[in-house]
Amino acid sequence: LANEQHQQKRIQQNSLSTVYLCYVRVYVGVVFFGFTPEHRCFSPGVVELSQRCGWSLAEQLNHTVPEWGSHGAAYSSRCSRYEVDWNATGVSCTDPLGSLVGNWSSVPLGPCQDGWVYDYPGTSIVTEFNLVCEDSWKLDLFQSSVNAGFFIGSVNIGYIADRFGRKFCLLTTILANVVCGILLVFVPSYLWIVIFRFLQGLVSKGCWTAGYILVTEVVGPQYRRTVGILYQAAFSVGLLVFDAIAYAIPHWRWLQLTVTLPCCFLILYYWCLPESPRWLISQGKTDKAKKIVNDIAKKNRKKMPSHFEDIKFEDEDSGKQSPSLIDLVRTPQMRKNTFILMYNWFTSSILYQGLIMHMGLMGGNIYLDFLYSALVEFPAAFIIIVTIDRVGRRYPWATANLVAGAACLATALIPEDLHWLKLIAACLGRMGITIAFEMVCFVNTELYPTYIRNLGVMVCSALCDVGGIAVPFIVYRLVEIWHELPLIVFTVLGLIAGGLVLLLPETKGRVLPETVEDVENFHRQSIPKDKKIYLHVQTSEIARD
Repeated sequence: LANEQHQQKRIQQNSLSTVYLCYVRVYVGVVFFGFTPEHRCFSPGVVELSQRCGWSLAEQLNHTVPEWGSHGAAYSSRCSRYEVDWNATGVSCTDPLGSLVGNWSSVPLGPCQDGWVYDYPGTSIVTEFNLVCEDSWKLDLFQSSVNAGFFIGSVNIGYIADRFGRKFCLLTTILANVVCGILLVFVPSYLWIVIFRFLQGLVSKGCWTAGYILVTEVVGPQYRRTVGILYQAAFSVGLLVFDAIAYAIPHWRWLQLTVTLPCCFLILYYWCLPESPRWLISQGKTDKAKKIVNDIAKKNRKKMPSHFEDIKFEDEDSGKQSPSLIDLVRTPQMRKNTFILMYNWFTSSILYQGLIMHMGLMGGNIYLDFLYSALVEFPAAFIIIVTIDRVGRRYPWATANLVAGAACLATALIPEDLHWLKLIAACLGRMGITIAFEMVCFVNTELYPTYIRNLGVMVCSALCDVGGIAVPFIVYRLVEIWHELPLIVFTVLGLIAGGLVLLLPETKGRVLPETVEDVENFHRQSIPKDKKIYLHVQTSEIARD
């Protein structure tokens, strides 16, 4: 669109990025909502005995919890208890088990029939519903339900955005997300929590994707990079805000309500957010597109060219185009783009979430670990800003994947006694995959024509959700074989992704394609004029002044 570079930057940059702030609670909320603190079986009489004997907490645990402190005995210490009567008379304070059964090796063990004791001042769904030991898989289901919702909603919400408009899709998904988020606070059972968690996933991805597509469609090549990166940087800001709120409110229901209510204000976008003029043009609604461009110019105090009303729209098909899944793979270049983008979405999700999960297995302060994980994303955004218009999209993206893969390999091979070096390598890998994740989202919008752009992003990014479902099994199952084995898998995935990126066309400085033919001719220096949708504006030197 003529003059769009300076007319629409401000309104999108200042408002739509807020969508990402609300998306944080759905995507990474499990870190705090599903926090699993240190725990052990509740044994009647232990507290009274400890008080009578004057034990410290460490002494109480050593005397009354099976194999407490032994290497590799986590399950025994957390999920079983001594089958003895701690209320019995004559229990010795120096050797309580010996005074009860005589021989330590013959002490029977049993399950946690009376519940658990959690070393945590707050609450999570784990502590409220006892999702530990035999029921620990229910926490995996809690998070998998979100990714399942992402996956199912990807194509459906993408079709709605391409068929009925970006603004309609954005507003309806925001409303549904807020309603589900509020209801999640009051549901009494685990089953309903999973159901509403699934519904949140069903609409959340469409929410942020529609906003991202709208951002990239209302600006020209000069500002597309800036607003796209700022939009995604809001996610990093959201991580910091979410971490601070979670630290202040360690109770999951109050935390859920606190981070959901502000999202209600996003419904005000109905009055202040315009529809994408590019989408309107692709649907043959040229009069509405003209009006929106005029309105935004007025709000930004910009003057339109004197001959703006002489605009002529040219469309090869002289009618609106309808999105279709088959268009994503019908032609050779579209097919190659789709499959490579799918794999990169899958890999980015596996490495991004997997590295966070793997670092979480090391223990430590959950709030500090989350903080470090969020801070590393800011230099990643800076690197993108510095390189993307100087070098292009393809080479920084490929390099980021290769660095992430190599850093995972280095992290796996560095010995544990060099903890500082291992930590640096892990942070480097996290930075690399953060760059790759932001790049795949950014470039995905530039490789599809307008009428199926949202559908293309949603379908390709559906592989991100498949990765989100698979990554817990990759991390938690392989770590039982060898603690660093997941990192080896991440290495292979990252290196392959970096190589495939080099097969994609460079989109630096190119206008967004409007038709499938534009995509097929993307490798050429110039695109045939008769294959594009144009918005012609005649300007004069006086008008430009």
